Amino acid sequence: MTSDDQNPSEDFAAMFEASLKAPRLERGKTVRGRIVAFGADVAFVDVGGKGEATIALDELKNDDGVVDAKAGDSIDATVVSTTDGVVLSRKLQRGAASRQQIEDAFRSRLAVSGKVESQVKGGYSVTIGGLRAFCPGSQIDIVRDTDPLSHVGRVYTFRITEFRDDGRKFVVSRRALQEDEARAKADELRQTLTVGAVVTGRVASVRDFGAFVDLGGVQGLLHVSEMGWSRVNDPSQMFKPGDDVTVKILRIESKPGEDKIALGLKQLTDDPWSQAAEKYPVGQVVQGQISRIAEFGVFVELEPGVVGLIPGQETGASRDTDLKKAFRVGDKIGVSVLEIDAAGRRMRLSIKAIGEAAEAADVRDYRSRAQADADSAGFGSLADKLRGAWGSKK
Repeated sequence: MTSDDQNPSEDFAAMFEASLKAPRLERGKTVRGRIVAFGADVAFVDVGGKGEATIALDELKNDDGVVDAKAGDSIDATVVSTTDGVVLSRKLQRGAASRQQIEDAFRSRLAVSGKVESQVKGGYSVTIGGLRAFCPGSQIDIVRDTDPLSHVGRVYTFRITEFRDDGRKFVVSRRALQEDEARAKADELRQTLTVGAVVTGRVASVRDFGAFVDLGGVQGLLHVSEMGWSRVNDPSQMFKPGDDVTVKILRIESKPGEDKIALGLKQLTDDPWSQAAEKYPVGQVVQGQISRIAEFGVFVELEPGVVGLIPGQETGASRDTDLKKAFRVGDKIGVSVLEIDAAGRRMRLSIKAIGEAAEAADVRDYRSRAQADADSAGFGSLADKLRGAWGSKK
């Protein structure tokens, strides 16, 4: 039987059965749908059945004003109108929500919009749909140490964390939503982070061992040893919280519930050791600055990142000399290059070799003068003999 011969009653039965399966879209009902397309101001959402619902793009924007949803995403929303098509909202607007809608929002974890009316003991009084809710002080913002009064009078989006006794126990959290959004961004960001990538982040905190950098919901550690080719003693002298910094991803260690990301800054500049062998050949005398003193020798920085060691026996000091008293960090000093291993980033330097070279030069100079004198004296004797022989012939 062709489609033209199909029984109309069967078509009606199929449509009727489909309509029974489709959700009843009533105002105030929370539904789950799938975004199928985007328009100029709205997104079209498949909520079952043959019709499509719409939701304003503003409802899908994050705190930065960017739409962070895409076609195929599933969303939970509330039906706010069925008059001219089905209109959805992910936020219950202030003054437009009934007590039942608020309870439905609590059960479906739907975000609600409310105004922070005043600061009260332990937190804030928030008005949502004509009801008073309480937001604990620790739940008003994901950012700590903000001015508590800066939130009063602001309209925020909250999640209802407790709704009991017909609204008499009404507790909300803004931070819970912020953390969910941060986790969603972090999960998306993790898919794009790769070893070797150069990314820009913001310094979240600075410690003695390095700085934690927020890459957009995921934090990485910029260790003090990766900040520069020169030794960094105090990271707080280079960075402070809030600074923007461009870094390179060195390693990613993924564990259940945790990602460890190692970052580098010095890798974005040329390694000074790559040209060290040509710049500092063995035997060359160069100027450097004492960067560190140990019991076994003195470390001298010839340029940022290129550090050589003067072993104790090459300092010219006696064996029992306290090197920390004989030398001072920061002093300029002349050294001779004894040995260099650029690949291993090692260089052996000497002060004693400079003195020995000077002595050897003095000896060579003395011998050269002595030989010249001897040659001059020898030439004079021969001349005298020739003059004497010439006179005797006369």
